[in-house]
Amino acid sequence: MPSLKSFRNRIASVKAIRKITKAQQMVAAAKLRRAQEAAEAARPYAEKMSAAIGNLASGMKDNPGASPLLVGTGSDRRHLVIVATADRGLCGAFNTNIVRLARQHIEKLLRDGKDVKIITVGRKGRDQLRRQHNDRIVESFDFMGIKQIAFSNALNIGRDVLARFERGEFDVATIFYSNFKSVISQVPTATQIIPATIEAGAAPATSTVYDYEPDEGEILADLLPRNVSVQVFRALLENAAGEMGAKMSAMDNATRNAGDVIDKLTLVYNRTRQAMITKELIEIISGAEAL
Repeated sequence: MPSLKSFRNRIASVKAIRKITKAQQMVAAAKLRRAQEAAEAARPYAEKMSAAIGNLASGMKDNPGASPLLVGTGSDRRHLVIVATADRGLCGAFNTNIVRLARQHIEKLLRDGKDVKIITVGRKGRDQLRRQHNDRIVESFDFMGIKQIAFSNALNIGRDVLARFERGEFDVATIFYSNFKSVISQVPTATQIIPATIEAGAAPATSTVYDYEPDEGEILADLLPRNVSVQVFRALLENAAGEMGAKMSAMDNATRNAGDVIDKLTLVYNRTRQAMITKELIEIISGAEAL
């Protein structure tokens, strides 16, 4: 049977862990508010950007001079998969869920005979994908030491993706991230960013005729490259909010579990202590009777 000292040490250790998880929960709760506000503020801009591209592109799809960023290269044999995760753990299954969705997509492409390249954004996604697809990872980005994600971070990733597209390294690019719904709900999401996806009915259902200055082609030539960075930026902000929400829930569960462990250990400690006292009393009484 373990000694009382070992029980006291274990109880003290779990109490120290509970203090850490509680502090982590409070920090995540404080950061969540700012991250959620940033993610929600970025959604309208990204959505309007997609809508504007859809309106402009409605008459450009069949144009032989349309940008490959809009109509593609005419092939889908080479794919670029961008996997955006967090740089740190302690957030439950947040990173694993994103990587699982990306891994399923990669395996499906490989089964279909496609050529796949991977860009990882975040250390956790890179570490997990290295186990099976290390030879397919062409670039990795992380934001360790950066307090808040800025558009410049997404711009660097967008420029790298565009440069690879111009060099003909891939035909289709898809980004994987977690769409923030609430503190307890983060949905792994895949969004194709090259060629730009035009939703059905994106063009306005109206008979009004618009004249663009400059023309649609010149506007799209500026909007399409920018849209890549905008969609990446939105994914990073959604991830930041999702990570804090997942961490808040995970640390809350860890704090509760630590409390349950402390209660059980305390109960066992008291029972063991009482048993030892009872045993000592029996020995004393037995010795007195023997005299």
